[in-house]
Amino acid sequence: MLSDFAPGSEIGVSNWIDVTQEMIDAFGAATLDPDPLHIDPEWAAANGPFGGSIAFGFLTIGLLTPMFHDAVGQGWGDDPAVAGYSLNYGFDRVRLVSPVPVGSRVRGRFVVAEQRWDEKGRRILSVDCEIEIENEPRPALVARWLTAWVPPSA
Repeated sequence: MLSDFAPGSEIGVSNWIDVTQEMIDAFGAATLDPDPLHIDPEWAAANGPFGGSIAFGFLTIGLLTPMFHDAVGQGWGDDPAVAGYSLNYGFDRVRLVSPVPVGSRVRGRFVVAEQRWDEKGRRILSVDCEIEIENEPRPALVARWLTAWVPPSA
């Protein structure tokens, strides 16, 4: 349970996720973004600064949710009427440090930064996040992510 973690405690590390061209293409289609640096591998190899296509930065950010669920060992099977639910409350800080080339594997590492209760009885959890790229010295992303846990009685 996340309420058992004190600030500075590591919540966990997710399993690796393969970043495929199909994933990148689907993200581009869903967000109406036809940027060739991401969705055109030939163009990206010939014209881009990274030798090929890379994941969208917002795709990298979007992978935080499944990585977090994996790291804490919670899936989507819990009934919110019984267990409550979490809302994405935003970010205090997000930095896209390194590009994620197609074919990379990434994973998330999560550490509790702070938790507090607001006036509505929600737990506001600040989580320091890092998305690592396998075999790379620098992370893809560092962020402080905020979630609001809403108890079932709300």
